[in-house]
Amino acid sequence: MTPKKRIHLNRLLHPKSLRFQLLSRSLLILAVLLMFIGVFQYLFMRQFLYSNKASALQSQVLSIPPETWMDGNPFPGKFKDDAPRLFIPDSTIAFVSMNGDFGVLLVSPDLQTVPKFSAEYYTNAMKQRHGVNYSIIKDNTGAEQLVFLQPVGKHGRPLGIVQVSTSTRPIKVVLIRQLFIFLILSLIAMVAGLLTYLPVLKRTLVPLSNMVDTVEQINAGNLDERLPVGLGQLEIERLSVSFNNMLERLEASFNAEKEAKEQMRRFVADASHELRTPLTSIHGFLEVLLRGAAHRPDQLETALKSMYGESERINKLVQDLLLLARMDRTPSLEITEGMLDGVIHEMEPQLRLLAGERTVIFQVEPNVKARFDQDKIKQVILNLFHNAVQHTDPKQGVIRISLREAEREIELAVRDNGPGIPEEHIPHLFDRFYRIDTSRARKYGGSGLGLAITKSIVEIHGGSIHLESKAGHGSSFQVLLPKPDM
Repeated sequence: MTPKKRIHLNRLLHPKSLRFQLLSRSLLILAVLLMFIGVFQYLFMRQFLYSNKASALQSQVLSIPPETWMDGNPFPGKFKDDAPRLFIPDSTIAFVSMNGDFGVLLVSPDLQTVPKFSAEYYTNAMKQRHGVNYSIIKDNTGAEQLVFLQPVGKHGRPLGIVQVSTSTRPIKVVLIRQLFIFLILSLIAMVAGLLTYLPVLKRTLVPLSNMVDTVEQINAGNLDERLPVGLGQLEIERLSVSFNNMLERLEASFNAEKEAKEQMRRFVADASHELRTPLTSIHGFLEVLLRGAAHRPDQLETALKSMYGESERINKLVQDLLLLARMDRTPSLEITEGMLDGVIHEMEPQLRLLAGERTVIFQVEPNVKARFDQDKIKQVILNLFHNAVQHTDPKQGVIRISLREAEREIELAVRDNGPGIPEEHIPHLFDRFYRIDTSRARKYGGSGLGLAITKSIVEIHGGSIHLESKAGHGSSFQVLLPKPDM
């Protein structure tokens, strides 16, 4: 036997093997069923043979004329000299008269004793005119006998009871022979079932074995493997589908974790880069001051103003990072129901001041009710408006702020006529520290966190933000918030 076959056989015969358990339990069920069939067959056949034997005795007794038993004889049950003799092989025959006399007419050499019942028993037997009245008893030696009782009479007048008893040994020999044959056939059926069931079981469990082989090949770097489906076995298919769904979730989880690590790496790198620039500038101005510029009023004032501006950039960057961290961890907003159009009208003077000479158009529907945190929704409007101000011409720029109530949501939009955003930048525009024009963003103090903060605030409100832009045709940021009754 080759090592591979030996390993396969050891797996098959292992008590915890699925094949072994299915095979052993199936054979156990088959054996129990055969045992019940054998017991039922034995009891049914024994009852059939006993009843058939009693019926045969009854036929023989009834075939004898009633005069044979009593016709003018001084003792009941004595045969007349010219009457035919009763011949029932291997049987003992007795006659019980109406007055209770008990006489033995024929004794079988196989029976050592003649059973005799009580008078009440014979009286009850006399009353039974139909059917076969027999019973199975054991004599003093322990031998089993079949005792048959048949009332006889003439012209409706009862004469007595004929009692025929015979040994059940021949019947038991037949029963044991039949039982032995059944056991041999059952053993053959078990062996045949074993030989037939093994290849069938092996073929049935092939899909499960293939699943095991496939699963053994799956690891953290190979989660794109999938188990086969459509194998024609409902349970195996359901297991395959469930396992494939689990692999998809694991793969998505690993990809999400990988993406999160990559985002964190980029975030740390971008944050370090953003912080390094103003710190380097402050460090350079401090070196200039230490070299003697502190004693020159014009250079001192220039250095202090520059360091103050850079410190403001650092302070704003740190505040934005803290705000993002709080919203990512446990966002705490005071969301209440209010009039969103009133918030926009309240911010109108501030927004026009930020716009400078740009044209600002407000298209706000009245009585637009929504659920929002007033401070945070103001920050959303300011971020989007400030982004539009940065990307429009200071004199020819046009910024539109619109608010309308749709069928299922509330739409807040900020549109501009700036240069637009190239299509390749749109999917990344809401990423943290992502900027299209780095030099221009630095000029206005941007850190690339404004739109990321805006998106986080909107999503906490249960809404979404979308961008529609085309190079040379301006940009439109649309904020969709759920209606209060939705």
